[in-house]
Amino acid sequence: MKTKRFLILALLTILALVVSACAAPAGAPAAAPAAGEAAAASGGEEFSTPNPVLSDLKVRQGIAHCIDRDALITSVYDFLTPEERASQQMDSNLPKTHWAYSGPYDFPAFDLEAGKALLDEAGWTQAEGDSVRAKDGVPLTLKFTTTNAQFRQTWSAVMIQQLAGCGIQIIPTYAPASWWFGDTTGLARRDFELGAYAWVGEADPKGRTLYACDQIPLPSNNWEGQNYMGWCNETANNAIVRANNTLLRDDRKVAYDAFQQEFAKDVVSIPLFQRAEAYAWGNNLEGLKPDPTEYITASGDEWKLADGGDTIVVGMTQEPASMFSLVESAATQRQVAQLGIGVVDTQYNYDYQTKMQEELPTLESGLSVNNEVEVKAGDNVYDVTGSVVALEKGVKVFDKDGNEVEFDGTTPLTMLQLVTTHKFKPYTWSDGTPGSAADIELGYKIDCDKESGSTSFEICDQIADAKFGPGLEVTYTRVPGAQYPLYFLNPFYLYPSHQVLADGRNLKDVPAAEWQTLTEIAEMPLSYGPYMIKEWNKGQSIVLEKNPSYVGEVATPNIIFVFVADTNQAVAQLLNGDVDLLDKNTLGAGAEVKAVIEAAAGGAPIQVQVDASPTWEHIDINMFNK
Repeated sequence: MKTKRFLILALLTILALVVSACAAPAGAPAAAPAAGEAAAASGGEEFSTPNPVLSDLKVRQGIAHCIDRDALITSVYDFLTPEERASQQMDSNLPKTHWAYSGPYDFPAFDLEAGKALLDEAGWTQAEGDSVRAKDGVPLTLKFTTTNAQFRQTWSAVMIQQLAGCGIQIIPTYAPASWWFGDTTGLARRDFELGAYAWVGEADPKGRTLYACDQIPLPSNNWEGQNYMGWCNETANNAIVRANNTLLRDDRKVAYDAFQQEFAKDVVSIPLFQRAEAYAWGNNLEGLKPDPTEYITASGDEWKLADGGDTIVVGMTQEPASMFSLVESAATQRQVAQLGIGVVDTQYNYDYQTKMQEELPTLESGLSVNNEVEVKAGDNVYDVTGSVVALEKGVKVFDKDGNEVEFDGTTPLTMLQLVTTHKFKPYTWSDGTPGSAADIELGYKIDCDKESGSTSFEICDQIADAKFGPGLEVTYTRVPGAQYPLYFLNPFYLYPSHQVLADGRNLKDVPAAEWQTLTEIAEMPLSYGPYMIKEWNKGQSIVLEKNPSYVGEVATPNIIFVFVADTNQAVAQLLNGDVDLLDKNTLGAGAEVKAVIEAAAGGAPIQVQVDASPTWEHIDINMFNK
């Protein structure tokens, strides 16, 4: 499957690898201060004046201690067990099952007395009979902003009561998402004191755009960056930059560990909980592998019915718009495509595996190398902002040692150039034609064509050269300085270069601009996966049957995706035995989950699994005033 599938959220995927030890953003008059430190005022509009309350570490720690996250989870997921609720709590910016998590970390846990004591130490005391703490006659009142979604209104109402119990008065604003996440409002303009929203976690932790010193949005840098807290901790900054500027897993783990220690220590963002997501299926269905970071269909070739049935029915509330994966990214499309077209790499449990490459071509495996190359004026390079540019005087790049250097216009620089060889296992298309290097080449050609309809060419722009063959392999050489963290995943789709269309043309000769309208691409594509699309009844179902040319085993010959009106109807069909499976995107985590849990407890022949989602709720703390 194409790498861009893993780039789930645009906010998390813009890699601008700028290394700077707590340097100010371009154009800023002064560096943002480290957590808790005062900054020389250079104009309130630059957010250089520490918030008189939230810039105090003891206050931030006190707030965190006063929040009972278990109670917040219960308020929105009252069907979870204590063990499930505990698994959703976080003490860093990463889930505890993530490969880059090395905790536990010393993030303030719920402890009412500890929270009150810290607030007292900070000078915010509560006189007998007063409901709100005060300091020098000023009440401890904070503004809290989040969306008007009922989900957040529910848990935040509990949080507001909890903080009131510590003597903190919270004034909430439940804003429309269009304002809170707008390009020129809300978070983007750091218009908050305490602000709640969610990040979508990934197998690659990233994080530089969220936490590095040079990613603090300011008027002087045109509000670039997502470090909305204004947090600049030199140790954390260097660690998050280092973690995103090396490709060796062991080195990245060390850097992420150092970052998470500082994240927990400074308490500039409070990780509340991972959201819940649930699957439900009939007792007759076996072989499922529910997972927080991989679609359940990735294991579809192993599904089987205990009674020996030959058809599995999956209920969905959404229908794909197209089977052209390059332009259609909906979860329902991805799941149908995994079975009915094929998947090259998977990402189970916040990590990566391969199904069709001989092995992941990591630096450790030897299938990728980072060569030291000399670059001179005019050469294309990957600069520190994450752009491919011609090297000229003033351009800043990372040298071979990871140091940020500025080109003087004449002296050659030595940089790293990543070369990766992807070797594929033999495969056969559903029409009986063996796969070829030409299929891999066509994938590169179409996915990187500006007329294809793709919304991102980030990976394409990094590739300086591509060599296809011998056999089922390709070697990509990236421009000097491009150190893409997911370099070992297959970056482009596979397309059947041999296919002759109904109009007599060969697929490889069709202009990329026409691909979105091709029936053979958008509706009835050939497959190298375990199944192939037999028929698509628009608005009703997509029927898959076993691909006779699939190189592996398939446990059940037929899978049907049926499209139902809503989640309530989907649950009813599961309980009636009309469908065998409801995935997490269909079932969600609302009242319907409680309904199926209660039904299972009451003897219904179904099973339910609730997982901690990669999506996690948190409260950012803006430590500076305008």
